[in-house]
Amino acid sequence: MKYVHYQVEGQDQLGIQLEKGILPLHVLESALPDGIRLPHTAMELLETKMLHTSIEHLLHHHLSEYENSLLTEDQVQWLPCIPHPGKIICIGLNYRKHAAETNMPEPETPVVFSKFSDSVTAHLADIRIPESAKQLDYEAELCMVIGQIAENVSKENALDYVFGYCTANDLSARDLQMRTSQWLLGKTGAGFAPLGPYLVTADEVGNPNQLGIRAYVNDRQVQSSNTSDMIFHCDELIHYLSRHMTLQPGDIILTGTPEGVIMGLPESERQWLEAGDQVTIEIDRLGRLTNTFVR
Repeated sequence: MKYVHYQVEGQDQLGIQLEKGILPLHVLESALPDGIRLPHTAMELLETKMLHTSIEHLLHHHLSEYENSLLTEDQVQWLPCIPHPGKIICIGLNYRKHAAETNMPEPETPVVFSKFSDSVTAHLADIRIPESAKQLDYEAELCMVIGQIAENVSKENALDYVFGYCTANDLSARDLQMRTSQWLLGKTGAGFAPLGPYLVTADEVGNPNQLGIRAYVNDRQVQSSNTSDMIFHCDELIHYLSRHMTLQPGDIILTGTPEGVIMGLPESERQWLEAGDQVTIEIDRLGRLTNTFVR
């Protein structure tokens, strides 16, 4: 199932993306006993998988009653599919060909860094390039959304702790990122973590390590790979991280980017993102995430 966060007439809402449009989740409440309330936020949705199962049941049995409540995408203002994540955990140098293009050795353990939670933004949002950033780069990434507390989980059970996945762009101001050995400054500007448009449940995605992943700048394809090229696959990452920290519902993990970033080009060929550029990140089964850059 594809969940979406959006705004209509100034009201934040949670909905389900269907083939014919977006169904506001709250309209299904009329099929429930009085006093029973469906989630209005992604965090409420993540609280229990049983709730998600109940929503699937309602949708299956009552959809025909609510088809006239469907919204078209041009009727809504998109919000990040996880508007207020807990931890934003990022993994660097996690694709073999990306490590090769940047002339860096493949890491022996995951390279872990973070962004601040207020760096998230939505599909179709304009992203302002900071005045201090001269070398802004895109990074197409698969994002995992944790659905339950994970501590010291085994690799075999790790994916059971994932509620769903979404498309992400780990925007990176390379000049700020490389200023010191700590990458944070170049990674956490306002809008530097677009997420969406959908939060797709794990059961609909299947194997997260067999997904095509692509990036486009102004409709020109610049990245094309598959998550199978990850050095540390999704289950390995959750296993590793949960040994060192407690993963909570609503934490997100950006799993690294494949080859094709601007930094991987010869210096004479690098054309950093500029105002007016439009970047689209596309991942199989997860949809297309598009943002425009402004000054």
